[in-house]
Amino acid sequence: MAVTLCVVFILVASVHSSDGNLSFASYYGDHMVLQKSPERAVLWGYGPEGTQVTVHLSGPMNQESLVVNVTNGTWYATLHPVEAGGPYNVTASNENSTATLTDVLFGDVWLCGGQSNMCFETYKIFNASEELALAAKYPHVRPFMVAEEMSKTELSDLIKVELPWSVPTAANVGRFSAVCWLFGRYMNEHLKYPIGLVQSCWGGTPIEDWSSSRALQKCGLQQNGPQASSGLWNSMIHPLLNMTIKGAIWYQGESNTNYNQDKYSCSFPAMIDDWRMAFHEGSGGQTADDFPFGFVQLSTYIKGSTLDGMPNIRWHQTADFGFVPNLRMQKTFMAVALDLPDEYSPYHPIHPRDKQDVASRLTLGAKAVAYNETNVPFQGPFPNKITSTSMYLNITYDQTVSVTPSAGIFEICCSVTEDPCGPTSHWVAVPIMQWDSTTVRVSANSCPLPYEVAALRYAWRDWPCDFKACPIYSTSGILPAPPFIINRYEGDVWECQ
Repeated sequence: MAVTLCVVFILVASVHSSDGNLSFASYYGDHMVLQKSPERAVLWGYGPEGTQVTVHLSGPMNQESLVVNVTNGTWYATLHPVEAGGPYNVTASNENSTATLTDVLFGDVWLCGGQSNMCFETYKIFNASEELALAAKYPHVRPFMVAEEMSKTELSDLIKVELPWSVPTAANVGRFSAVCWLFGRYMNEHLKYPIGLVQSCWGGTPIEDWSSSRALQKCGLQQNGPQASSGLWNSMIHPLLNMTIKGAIWYQGESNTNYNQDKYSCSFPAMIDDWRMAFHEGSGGQTADDFPFGFVQLSTYIKGSTLDGMPNIRWHQTADFGFVPNLRMQKTFMAVALDLPDEYSPYHPIHPRDKQDVASRLTLGAKAVAYNETNVPFQGPFPNKITSTSMYLNITYDQTVSVTPSAGIFEICCSVTEDPCGPTSHWVAVPIMQWDSTTVRVSANSCPLPYEVAALRYAWRDWPCDFKACPIYSTSGILPAPPFIINRYEGDVWECQ
């Protein structure tokens, strides 16, 4: 494997320059996708100090050449806006050297980050052979993979490239992130123009590794993570900042169920904010400072577990709102995945093989949030009012719901104080009694006197239901209700009768 990686990296370097004097940075190459208009793609690379570099774009739409200077051994060029399409050749030249990128497309570039469930390869998913047989039919979805490398300091370029920009084949898609590929393929089918996919992930990593020191400090976190905090930000994200991107999708959080779990409601939104600021500045303002950020709410780990790590992180992934977008996490979208367990996954149940539904749910969020499409349902049902009596709770949802009976997915907190209920409080499972198109009624008479119902929570377990069998879905049956915890004495959702 080491030999293969070495050969790949040498090949990437060799296409950048005819004689080594002038080259593009590591993540530019033949077959790549550059960000389309209205944004402007940024190109950069290396050259002899003090020389001038002429950058020329040739293809369906020719542009005036740009002339830029080499400063401190690097050159930067911001292209004029280019509409979706291609192919183009991009040439950088000086008096003595020419470097050319061929078969370049313009479309939307999405960054795919996180830990092992984002890295989970396409050849491992359900119906992988059918999916891989389709790969060659999507030549305008182009994958690129950052190699797993770490650094103690922020780097300007990648240490190594695992997969250079490629036209998709069964072989390279098979080893590429399934969630990233499927998301890109589905978006390409919908948008009908090129999609560039940049995979930068590493299994078993906490969010601290992907966060800059700035973001960590905002949450009172020190640089003492399991793999040295910011180590992957330094080597696998920071080098990409000059790239103009459309948005990012993210699948991570499992490693924080037992590491800085209580900080995740700060560290995750802080990382998003920091990435947005850094990509915006790094691209000279071309990447939006509020670029759309989608993520997967954690699936499942251990069936029958009573530990609170997974449900707590799911809640913290929303900055403790329960849904996104919200006031703290604007222009975000979420794929709920707690109803997609895979008890018999040969890769361990923490790695479910159904990535198609995950990607499909992300696609719905992207249509609504990233592309501003109207009338696209992308959020599962969430309570907007709870009415309580001594005998029952009526939960009114923000949309029509599809309901099946459940004896215990709802739980009430029995308390004698008005303090917020938490994981260590006294929780009692209660059955669904009846429902209509927007309301679910659960029993509330399980608290012995003098205890009263002080909170309600839903699906607050590691493994709350079997595959696509949670009790509350959107009316279409496609979008599961996300988990929630609502305290009676907080906010204005709860009404007593």
